Amino acid sequence: MIPRYSRPEMAAIWSPETRYRIWFEIEAHALDAMVALGLVPKAAAETVWAKGGAATFDIDRIDAIEREVKHDVIAFLTHLAEIVGPEARFVHQGMTSSDVLDTCLSVQLVRAANILLADLDALLAALKRRAFEYKTTPTVGRSHGIHAEPTTFGLKLAQAYAEFARARRRLHAAREEIATCAISGAVGTFANIDPRVEEHVARAMGLHPEPISTQVIPRDRHAMFFATLAVIASSLERLATEVRHLQRTEVLEAEEYFSPGQKGSSAMPHKRNPVLSENLTGLARMVRAYAPPAMENVALWHERDISHSSVERMIGPDATITLDFALARMTGVIDRLVVHPERMQQNLDRLGGLVNSQRVLLALTQAGVSREDAYRLVQRNAMKVWTEGADFLTELLADQDVHAALSEEDIRDQFDLAYHTKHVDTIFRRVFGVEAE
Repeated sequence: MIPRYSRPEMAAIWSPETRYRIWFEIEAHALDAMVALGLVPKAAAETVWAKGGAATFDIDRIDAIEREVKHDVIAFLTHLAEIVGPEARFVHQGMTSSDVLDTCLSVQLVRAANILLADLDALLAALKRRAFEYKTTPTVGRSHGIHAEPTTFGLKLAQAYAEFARARRRLHAAREEIATCAISGAVGTFANIDPRVEEHVARAMGLHPEPISTQVIPRDRHAMFFATLAVIASSLERLATEVRHLQRTEVLEAEEYFSPGQKGSSAMPHKRNPVLSENLTGLARMVRAYAPPAMENVALWHERDISHSSVERMIGPDATITLDFALARMTGVIDRLVVHPERMQQNLDRLGGLVNSQRVLLALTQAGVSREDAYRLVQRNAMKVWTEGADFLTELLADQDVHAALSEEDIRDQFDLAYHTKHVDTIFRRVFGVEAE
């Protein structure tokens, strides 16, 4: 991923230095297990740890070797032998390249997931804080982009909180699913390596043994991981789209923080654009784009082929780095979101009370009017408001057919805003638990 959309901690997971260090640790831990099994001299393992552990791997040298041998793991092992000396002959015994590559990828994805989980925690904290801040702030709910009925801005934010809480649970499950180690040899039969080596390496690297591998860890695990990232990205886009709509000039109920000195347009000095949310929409598209290739990686030939490799070298870093950046950016948007309650009230009143149409409909049916007739009466008056700019309450009070079923007091009672928000506390308790008390 380009530096513009990268954060250092996540990017470091995918650096060549980190990759080679993980490769070394896998090989060295495997040696330790072989020492315990009496297969390798203890002194050899100690030498590998001492010399390899203290070394700074020469990436240029490894690249030069790879250009000759056309194999990245062999290039690394050759360079490691240059550092370690004769004892390097014990390294990689009974192992295949995929044992190193797949176990390393698992370690990297687990580390990436840990950062993403922390990112989600930060976003959840921001959403929770702002949800409680605007828990009872009335605003209009919209369906199909059209005014529907009153809600609160706090409920909008609580909905986002609940969605990202689900995302966190999914990511935690995906992290557990990808946290597997395979040190099983050429076709996964352990013919040339003891299964206890795999168990030791798994413990040492914070993983668990893959129950049954071929020459590779099954790619359904990876597909699940990247699909989970894609769903999180979609949730980010949903929230970003909400912010973008709320910032439209005609709506302007909330807007991204516009910092001193910030400029919105090279041509129009007055512009305050939702550029961060627009950027998040684009980043979400990219993260989602990495899920289909991960799905296609599942169907490898027989015990393995290498068609998945080029895909994962790209989507592993790009998907996790991009999502890390996007989650952090969204947290900043929510933390500093500028909210305009007075504009929310203006928009709520904009349709002259039409947001209460369902309540009037229900009151008429409860008074004995058939649903069909009640709908006709309410719609007849509502259309006057739409087409003539009339006031809904005034029209209802003047309609004798409505008065035949409802008194003036009954009609006015249907325009009580508190009716629509009376269960906000209940919803908050469902979302936030006892903290909402």
